[in-house]
Amino acid sequence: MRGMIYAQSPEGVIGVAGRIPWRYQGDFRRFKRVTMGKTLIMGRKTFESIGHPLVGRRNIVVTSHPIAIAGVESVPSIDEALERAGDEIDVWFIGGARIYAEAMKHVDLIDVTYVPDHVRVPDAVRAPRIDGTWEGSRLLQHEDEPLLKRRTFTRRPRA
Repeated sequence: MRGMIYAQSPEGVIGVAGRIPWRYQGDFRRFKRVTMGKTLIMGRKTFESIGHPLVGRRNIVVTSHPIAIAGVESVPSIDEALERAGDEIDVWFIGGARIYAEAMKHVDLIDVTYVPDHVRVPDAVRAPRIDGTWEGSRLLQHEDEPLLKRRTFTRRPRA
């Protein structure tokens, strides 16, 4: 499985000024549970906003400037990141916006958490557009955070 996972505001915002503009501990717990033991692919800015490799997961960072930090593999492109991931069972793209946009053609699952926080700033980073090639599950209550909802999208079979 190759997927992307993110949370978004009602306006579709996923970040502002290199940060997630809300904080829900239950969503962080679910993110950790879903991604633990898996390969994560992220952009350099996402990695820098986290500040360290995520423990218990393989961290591949797409960047034009190699990162020399233990626990981080840096590669210049998503294609090379996927090549490095090889036959890993589960690979998660975790941001940012450019990575999501480029990864869209490579994934078969999108896991979206919906937060109630409104974010109305002009320089906000937005979630990727999910078009008609995807089928959404019903909206579910977030199992770890009662204020949140979530939905998964799977790619429709090609005709």
